[in-house]
Amino acid sequence: MTALSIETSSMTRDGNHVAATPDITFASLGVPAPIAGALARAGITAPFPIQAAALPDALSGRDVLARGRTGSGKTLAFSIPLVAALAGGHTMAGRPRGLVLVPTRELANQVYEVLLPLASAVGLSVVTIFGGVRQSRQVAALRDRTDIVVACPGRLADLMTQGHCHLGDVEVSVLDEADHMADLGFLPVVRRLLDATPADGQRMLFSATLDRDVDVLVRRFLTNPVRHEIDAAAAPPAAMTHHVLTVEPGDRVGVLTALAGGRKQALIFTRTKHSAQRLARQLAAARIPSAELHGNLAQGARERNLASFASGAARVLVATDIAARGIHVDGVGLVIHADPPAEHKAYLHRSGRTARAGASGVVITLQTPGQVGDVRALMRKANVVPKVAAVDPRSALLRSIAGEPAEPVASVSRPGTDGSPAGGTVAGGAPVVATRGTGRGAVAMSSRYRGRGRRR
Repeated sequence: MTALSIETSSMTRDGNHVAATPDITFASLGVPAPIAGALARAGITAPFPIQAAALPDALSGRDVLARGRTGSGKTLAFSIPLVAALAGGHTMAGRPRGLVLVPTRELANQVYEVLLPLASAVGLSVVTIFGGVRQSRQVAALRDRTDIVVACPGRLADLMTQGHCHLGDVEVSVLDEADHMADLGFLPVVRRLLDATPADGQRMLFSATLDRDVDVLVRRFLTNPVRHEIDAAAAPPAAMTHHVLTVEPGDRVGVLTALAGGRKQALIFTRTKHSAQRLARQLAAARIPSAELHGNLAQGARERNLASFASGAARVLVATDIAARGIHVDGVGLVIHADPPAEHKAYLHRSGRTARAGASGVVITLQTPGQVGDVRALMRKANVVPKVAAVDPRSALLRSIAGEPAEPVASVSRPGTDGSPAGGTVAGGAPVVATRGTGRGAVAMSSRYRGRGRRR
């Protein structure tokens, strides 16, 4: 089974969480009945503000430029019109008609989980295309006439160079997390990919910020776009509580262990892959069930570790910025910046992993005495006024933030990092689940079209 894993919250311009708009229905916005039915079966009956704003224009075929943070509901805002536009058409082998470009493999999988049940409701097929896995399945799906491709730019460009994929039939193109594409240096290949799509096709661009690099894409590829902005670009959700804790370098691991040792599901960000690996080992030694997520892991291990965190088998995920965007896991109560991020946009995106779906959340930034000035400037740019304190591993403040200590686990076996088959363990002995869409609150839906095209 797979899951329709939808962002379930939205925010007003002042950064406060708001609920869906029950007086507006998807049908009243023009969503076709089969797609509205798929949403209703997943318990989604009222649109969030970004969906209510963008859907009428997107369903009419207009180019759309939308800004909203992760968690605002934007995935549905482009998935619904994408599927509606392609329903009833015919796809040739190796020539998809729908294209969604995303910056990371994890986001590709998240978008796939949202798209699949909607596409299946109207007889369309979807495939993910990204590196780190063998391309044979992706090539086979393209050959089998997959309608919609959700792709990371590098692997898709490789398949096009090899002649396995052509974008000349693309009717609808979506660029998701456009600002993160720019941050990762993907814009040159993104431009080449969009240049390969028909100039008269519909294009939708979604981004958390609309800075100069993103504006280059807008001016080059969107025609008279309708612009929708739902939330303030630099306002953190009011449901977040922010702390900046000053620690001596020798106390850092002890403080992190105390914060991660409570019952809250915690996401810890480190600056480097090596730091993530080392901290995960240290938490495992403290009998805290944890997993790691970074670029040194094979794709299979990344998916299993993320699934174990989403299911709660691993209570703590130690990650580099690869997890700062596109990771939608409900129930994360604590985000810890073990290493302060380099700039305020990264701080806001990392922090946005908590206080989702209207829930509250706590964000902790650790700083050494030598980092105080840099972190103060970071908070000012992020428009955050944190609670500031100096702590050591025995500080009562850590216990009040983390909550009551969780029961230690009996085993501390390390997670596999080589992409081996499912059935291993995460740190702490919790079983690794090789499934997707296992987040709390996910709604199971059919996966019979998963990963392959439909022959017509």
